[in-house]
Amino acid sequence: MSEMDHLTVDGVRLEARWLGPGPDEAPTLVLLHEGLGCVSLWRDFPERLAEATGWGVLVYSRQGYGASDPVEVPRPLSYMHREGLEVLPGVLDAAGIRQTILVGHSDGASIALINAGGVPDPRVIGLVLMAPHVLTETFCVASIREARKAFEEGGLRQGLARHHGDNVDCAFWGWNHAWLDPAFLHWNIEEYLPDIEVPILQMQGREDQYGTEVHLERIERQVQGPVQSIWLDDCGHSPHRDRPDAALQAIVDFVPDLATLKGRHRQQTGHGR
Repeated sequence: MSEMDHLTVDGVRLEARWLGPGPDEAPTLVLLHEGLGCVSLWRDFPERLAEATGWGVLVYSRQGYGASDPVEVPRPLSYMHREGLEVLPGVLDAAGIRQTILVGHSDGASIALINAGGVPDPRVIGLVLMAPHVLTETFCVASIREARKAFEEGGLRQGLARHHGDNVDCAFWGWNHAWLDPAFLHWNIEEYLPDIEVPILQMQGREDQYGTEVHLERIERQVQGPVQSIWLDDCGHSPHRDRPDAALQAIVDFVPDLATLKGRHRQQTGHGR
């Protein structure tokens, strides 16, 4: 599985990488990147997750990012809904996923919430949410305007091009135009929260420049399953980059060990004592 370099979903080629055991050997952590992310921007975090948990790890770039097929911009304001409700189930099918915890960062965390609340999929047994968004804050929009300035006038475009290559413009503008559209101020995914029953680990940096505590609080109040919330000091919007050791340990503590999962499976199938 480590040789995987892409998945094809509905005719779209998506950059992908698999680490650790395959889906027939262990459950899988599926990593969902941020609004400007891709496979390479996770750095060594996927490798560390696979080693620390014993689970397989699937990391992929959404269409328009990294080495995936390009996407037409501007994106519709419902692009995260489509990713969670339509594309992500196709990714799980294409990769042969049998049991998974979705690990989402920023936009990826929102996509994980939409999927868990909108798609009845027994393969999804938990969520790890890093800096999730459930609504649009003016605070966040101001930071996204600053990102546009850095892309147009500073070194952000050059830095992102190292990871996105020819997709750098559609990756940036597909995200930036959507979030800065006046209509996006009404974007809200709270309708999906009451139907989420799986356990959730959510974490956010205290210096997050893209969101306040409102998102974690609303998730805690509205989902049906248990929620563990962690606030990280000296951390901005990216716990896995700003505080990788703390983020990794939190996930390791949250993820069930393989022996526990195998025991649950035996009980569910009637093979346990």
